[in-house]
Amino acid sequence: MILLSAVIITYNEEANIGRCLDSLREVADEIIVMDAWSTDKTVDIAKSHGAIVKQGYFLGYIQQKNSAVSFASNNYILSLDADEALDETLIQSILSVKRNFNADAYSMNRCTNYCGKFIRNGTWYPDKKIRLFNRRMARWGGTNPHEKIELTKAARVMHLPGDILHYSFPNIESHLEKNNRYSTMAAQSMYARGKKSSWFKILVNPCWAFFHGYLLRLGFLDGYLGFSVAVNTAHGTYLKYIKLHHLQHHRPIVEKTYATTITTIPAADQLKKVANDR
Repeated sequence: MILLSAVIITYNEEANIGRCLDSLREVADEIIVMDAWSTDKTVDIAKSHGAIVKQGYFLGYIQQKNSAVSFASNNYILSLDADEALDETLIQSILSVKRNFNADAYSMNRCTNYCGKFIRNGTWYPDKKIRLFNRRMARWGGTNPHEKIELTKAARVMHLPGDILHYSFPNIESHLEKNNRYSTMAAQSMYARGKKSSWFKILVNPCWAFFHGYLLRLGFLDGYLGFSVAVNTAHGTYLKYIKLHHLQHHRPIVEKTYATTITTIPAADQLKKVANDR
């Protein structure tokens, strides 16, 4: 049987980390927790579950996840977020492939729990992710805050039955907070890559996001919570493009604001603020 290292990044995840680690008990031969200097009981809980804890300041999701992988002893990596857990079907699927890895990477579906209900329709499901991979053939890339596994051209990918259970939104307020935080990061990343916003994108893209998720992808089958997901997805799209538009036209003001912020808040604290969940 091939040995498997599970890696997790954390910052103040005491409410979630225990559930995540419990789901890894059967499949992981080693668990690495890369912590961004949590101020709650995250580290204590991780250690009590037998995890190896490493700590370093948060420099971005891509950087943090690649750093976590670098501490693993084994070449085969299972990467989870602290607010995720494996369902029983996925546990059995991973145990099966551990006997003989036939691929370089494995994708799996992710199912998000929203205000106490798992969302099974719309753009949130099946939300396929590559989370099990041979690190000699893969590394974390993409753009913050939407990191993804990037594979070599020769890598072979297979899909596993089962779901990653994602406990990301305990209430609607948490969705609104995440929309604001993620849209800022996305707009800054897009601006840095030379992407442009426009009134067309500000007006049309949010409408398309709602129509696509709620009607074309059958989000209405999830009831009023499906409606909330679609509305807030559109809202997040609007925020991303309006913030990018603001960066394009008021960059000197934004830079001055950022400079003031940097001089008044310790750098380490700024980084940890950005890290606080997805």
